[in-house]
Amino acid sequence: MSKLLQEAVSEFAKLPGIGRRTALRLTMHLLKMEPDAVERMADSIARFRHDIRHCSLCNNLSDTDICPICEDPERDRTTICVVEQVGDLMSIENTRQYRGLYFVLGGVISPMQGVGPSDLKIDRLIERVAEGGIHEVILAISTSVEGETTLFYIMNRLRQFPSVKVTTIARGIGFGDELEYVDELTITHALRNRREVE
Repeated sequence: MSKLLQEAVSEFAKLPGIGRRTALRLTMHLLKMEPDAVERMADSIARFRHDIRHCSLCNNLSDTDICPICEDPERDRTTICVVEQVGDLMSIENTRQYRGLYFVLGGVISPMQGVGPSDLKIDRLIERVAEGGIHEVILAISTSVEGETTLFYIMNRLRQFPSVKVTTIARGIGFGDELEYVDELTITHALRNRREVE
């Protein structure tokens, strides 16, 4: 096999969910594409990786310091939906059922992987709530053991704001499911049937 082909397959195989067979298919597909199209794709990926930023308000990915969701005057600014990753935010947005703001933690607490509360953006979330104007915080965190640990940690931190209603999405989402991979109808029902945290 060509060394260049092997290198390309190896690079594709580093992506999550891509095995060597799929990597080979993707690499072979690139050979069928016009050279200009491959260059545009490579340039787009390089620009994305180099120029992407995190929104200073919600930690979402953005081209500017503040993401379009946070800038949108039509959004409900009294509600924040807390999610683990940007993919979770996108899953909720795709339902078109939620019109509030978001906050992206950047992961979950996982002592086994060396991820503690200080490794996430939890302090920034607490600061944002402390600034005032927030009436409800929706915790839309996966139902894994690490997700539950993160959920309880955040709930305890938010107790200092008794006027803020803290809810979790309804648990129609199975224990251990990753929110990013749950279908939109299930997420819609979970959001609509959220409950207040005691």
